[in-house]
Amino acid sequence: MGLRLKIIMNPSSGRELARNNVEDTIAYLASQKVLERADISYTAGPFDATRYAMSIHQEEYDMVIAVGGDGTVNEVVTGMIRGNIKLPLAIYTSGTVNDFATQLKLPSIPSDFARMLMNHKLINVDCGKVNDRYFLNVLAGGLLSDVAYKVPSELKTNLGPIAYWIEGLKDFTSISKTIPLTLKTDENTYNIDALMFFISNSRSVGGFKRLMVEADLNDGLLDVLVIAKVKYAEVLPLFNKIAIGEHLNSDKILYFQTNHLEMSVNSDESIVLDVDGEEGPSLPATIDCIKDAITLIVPNEEELL
Repeated sequence: MGLRLKIIMNPSSGRELARNNVEDTIAYLASQKVLERADISYTAGPFDATRYAMSIHQEEYDMVIAVGGDGTVNEVVTGMIRGNIKLPLAIYTSGTVNDFATQLKLPSIPSDFARMLMNHKLINVDCGKVNDRYFLNVLAGGLLSDVAYKVPSELKTNLGPIAYWIEGLKDFTSISKTIPLTLKTDENTYNIDALMFFISNSRSVGGFKRLMVEADLNDGLLDVLVIAKVKYAEVLPLFNKIAIGEHLNSDKILYFQTNHLEMSVNSDESIVLDVDGEEGPSLPATIDCIKDAITLIVPNEEELL
């Protein structure tokens, strides 16, 4: 019996090459005589991928493939968790930043992706949950956090990750604007005037490959990083440290790990959260780590030797 694939695809992601790449992957699998069926659901709007994932008849398939950027992957993961879909998930990256795929070194060439499906390795990974929504990679707020869903799709397609920071630079005029946060874990309470904050399960966030230097995908913990109020002249030096993973020794950085976090803002201002690059709920919020929430398909390193 060959592979039985359920593919959920955002056809407009990644310069609209996703469709061609998936077709090439399917063709390669067929040429190797290892494919039984490949059923594709195309997304046309928000939450389509979640709906498709929730309705999977898992006895009919061997694996689920999410094709798109971080937002599409988030929706598929959300649907699989809500629908109690226990099939392994493969991620075919075709978005702009793709933090999670960057850390896992997932292949983007169709033949390489096909070979990963044929000779794969399975790993269990944690997910974050904020109120009633899930995130595979990152929850964020503050300066730059809304750039991912405010940047026009055409700009992201043409410029890639640079688009986020071009748009973000427009916010530097409000560098003095901070968020009076309270963060409560089971062990500690932190009060801090935050410029921005990130809660992640992955080391790579927003194209910064070593932002969460101690993150582990299946340790049952989320990594929390808060950047405190900084002067304008301190911004670029701090971001340079972040780029090379040497920012934890800065007195402007609060960093800790937890499996449960209650976050609130000590003002009347509405603080909207970014959930895997999409607009999420507003503070206050409760954030939890869901241990071993998803089984991922990753390259089998032995096959690459």
